Amino acid sequence: MRGWLLLLAAAVAVPAAHAAHGYALWGDMKYPPGFAQFDYVNPKASKGGELRLVSNLRVSTFDKYNPFTIKGSAPAYLQALMFDSLLAGSADEVGAGYGLLAEDISMAPDGLAATFRLRPQARFHDGQPVLAADVKYTFDTLLGPYTSPAFKTALEDLAGLDVLDERTVRFRFKRLNRELPLTVGGMPIFSRRWGMEDGKPKRFDAVVMDTPIGSGPYRIGPVRFGKDITYVRDPGYWARDLNVRRGTANFDRITVKIYRDNTARLEALKAGEFDMMRFFSAGDWARRVNGRKFDSGELVKGEFKHRLPSGFQSYVLNTRNPKLQDVRVRQALGLALDYEWMNRQMFYNSYQRVRALFGNTDCESEGTPGPQELALLEPWRGKVPDAVFGPAYMPPRTDGQNSLRANLRQARDLLRQAGWEVRDGALRNARGEPMVLEYLDSNETGARTVTTWARNLEKLGIQLVFRPVDFALYQQRLQKFEFEITTLAYQGTHTPGQEFVDLFGSKAADTEDSGNHAGVKSPAVDALLDRMIVAKTKAQLLPACRALDRVISHSHYLIPQWTAGTHRIVYNARRLQPALPMPPYAQGENWAIDTWWSK
Repeated sequence: MRGWLLLLAAAVAVPAAHAAHGYALWGDMKYPPGFAQFDYVNPKASKGGELRLVSNLRVSTFDKYNPFTIKGSAPAYLQALMFDSLLAGSADEVGAGYGLLAEDISMAPDGLAATFRLRPQARFHDGQPVLAADVKYTFDTLLGPYTSPAFKTALEDLAGLDVLDERTVRFRFKRLNRELPLTVGGMPIFSRRWGMEDGKPKRFDAVVMDTPIGSGPYRIGPVRFGKDITYVRDPGYWARDLNVRRGTANFDRITVKIYRDNTARLEALKAGEFDMMRFFSAGDWARRVNGRKFDSGELVKGEFKHRLPSGFQSYVLNTRNPKLQDVRVRQALGLALDYEWMNRQMFYNSYQRVRALFGNTDCESEGTPGPQELALLEPWRGKVPDAVFGPAYMPPRTDGQNSLRANLRQARDLLRQAGWEVRDGALRNARGEPMVLEYLDSNETGARTVTTWARNLEKLGIQLVFRPVDFALYQQRLQKFEFEITTLAYQGTHTPGQEFVDLFGSKAADTEDSGNHAGVKSPAVDALLDRMIVAKTKAQLLPACRALDRVISHSHYLIPQWTAGTHRIVYNARRLQPALPMPPYAQGENWAIDTWWSK
């Protein structure tokens, strides 16, 4: 509370604008004040029954209930099910949030403050009201030393949070950042009583197995460690009749089961041990999702087309490693990936190639830079690859007039320019050191796709060593950036902002457990990130994000992989009723958890 009175005086001095029922990044909201419910829900959906799931995380077991601290693994879906936020997003529009815990939001005329007024009926699971003091405690904790650095990066432009009265908080911003009201509005809010011991709060990293005190629609129910966790619907959930919650949280129980590996999980689905599973493997979907329950119609394969950004699932090249610091080496590695062959022979032609950071959004760069992009890029000429000023990045191809052989020749020339030549059967630098790289993975099935890439790299004299490890060690090595190459699936967005500082900002490159796994440290990237974040209009945002797309793509920090334009979901048609049609921006199984119901 140091300097609290001075901060409060400064906050009160900021004039407020008219309070609104929500906030939209560019000012346009689909739903008007007083709307009844989101269009994609069924307000008459029956309540009851059980939804049996498997974890959506790479690690399915858990050893803590606190999803915000760095160490350990929390149960799947806990954060979404147990913690409400100030605003709730809709799945049929982007860049907008509507009041959930907050009754309304008002923006200062200069855009440097956002005031949220909490609903009087908002309650935590222990029956206590959600107050401004809880909101302040949440943000003070998330910005403290014991939580993931991603929170600190996302909230870097937050100057302070002031408690104006019992149910009113004002967020002050260091600079104009149109996304920040949505960022703070979407953060989970928890009670300041969570983790209390003998009337005193424990250090937050010591809050491990204390049952979370949130305000969401579900609480933790029966738990069998190593087997499953069940969330039970709170019959007294405070927001059950609120427009942003109507027609959601329809299951009485949601049980998340734990399986040791992918094979066990698939066989359990076929045996009817759980009700729904989302598939990411094209091979499983095409060849192994079959059996008696599919033939009888009990289990149904559904492909639901979405309009989500494609994201940028990629091979990540850690440029902290001296072998990967030369952009020509990184480009050569990408030239050895024969995606077209892999898609035909391994993926049943079910994927599209990831092209850049912002695929399937307005931020995706195309053609040559326009005048506004060039104005942002010109100060960095000579400090970014020359290709940035030419056509937009396109991954190398091996079909039509293109061939793997031609790509490998180009890769050989690039490696030679970078000081690497084949001698004594291996690619070596001037000191005679061979080019040996390690691919780190936590899933042994990844070897199948990596092996084809490794075979092509061998033709260049490069040895790619596949290193599978258990997930705990994998997670630890990623947090400490102790890897050379790995695969990460980055979610895309229609409204890029502060989160990209965590992925590509220079400061994040030196911050353990940040999202900057590639180790990007570029003044040009930092400057473009800044322009992207402070954009006041969409017309200002687009040149900045497209210029960023060009610099990251042509710097070859990432080797793009593949993406799908549908959610592939198997569900039990006898037990579950889908809420159809699926809204265009729904996030896979979260759509089912939120809006489906039990037959």
